[in-house]
Amino acid sequence: MKFIDLHADTLMHTSLSGADSLMHNSQTHLDIQRLSQGGAMAQFLAVFMLNEAIFKKQNRPIISDKEYIDQLYKHLQESIDKFSNSIQLATNYETLGSNQMANNISIFLTLEDGRPIGEDLTRLEDLYEMGFRLVTLTWNKENSIGYPNSFDKNDMRKGLKKFGFEVIELMNSLGMVIDVSHLSDGGFYDVIETSNKPIIASHSNARALSPHPRNLSDDMIKKIAESGGVIGLNFFGNFLNKDITQNQSTIKVMIEHLDHIRNIGGAEVLALGTDFDGMSGELEIDGPDKMNLLFDALWHSGWDYGTIEKFGFQNTMRVIKDVMK
Repeated sequence: MKFIDLHADTLMHTSLSGADSLMHNSQTHLDIQRLSQGGAMAQFLAVFMLNEAIFKKQNRPIISDKEYIDQLYKHLQESIDKFSNSIQLATNYETLGSNQMANNISIFLTLEDGRPIGEDLTRLEDLYEMGFRLVTLTWNKENSIGYPNSFDKNDMRKGLKKFGFEVIELMNSLGMVIDVSHLSDGGFYDVIETSNKPIIASHSNARALSPHPRNLSDDMIKKIAESGGVIGLNFFGNFLNKDITQNQSTIKVMIEHLDHIRNIGGAEVLALGTDFDGMSGELEIDGPDKMNLLFDALWHSGWDYGTIEKFGFQNTMRVIKDVMK
């Protein structure tokens, strides 16, 4: 089964070790070799914006947002140049198709946290010109666009900032995918009311089953489905389990979330967003080479092949075609 994964944080790890580390890396959940073994059609790779604490944890020098983005971008380009028979950058539906015809895995470049945009829309345009095609609007801190998810109900009600509305409009115009994972509830509804293109939650689950504010309420699931967007199943145990302190990730609980999301939003809203290399815990699927374990389990649980294909890649292909230019 082919698949497209909407979110992985692998670049922040492999960028420390050179191009070869993206091809084969026993220290990460994901590498090109395992993507190939698993049958990946495309992988969305995030440039996750580090804060000072994570810079120090990784023993890397604290540098500016622009320097950090350039560093990871250069690393990805060097990896693509070295392994051009395995991976190629994709920026739209057409390049996804041409890469597939050449038996190359497509890499879509994404930004996790709109912080580097600041309050300057030309920075967003520059990111687009570099090849970025998706922006996760916030991470876990307030930025110029809006506010993150929070256990504080008052913070969760906060919507987009004035500049955030301008970002949404420009992303629609450029053909960039708007990602509401990590966004506050108020910000989510502002995006839904403002965007004229499908929106996605690249790596979020169902709040009804796992009551973490990072997850989506049933109404949010419906709204994303109505927009023509998708929700990427997150493999992190803290966003899967009823007890959000438990980080065990099992296929059984994944299917419970998928069944719930499907029941609320329909089969067309289902997608993959593993969060590989951005989470930890006891993982039943700890790499893309094991993705067929999930597809096989869905088949045995009663899902038909067509619905599994929608979940695995077809729905995400539709969003790519509808949004990216």
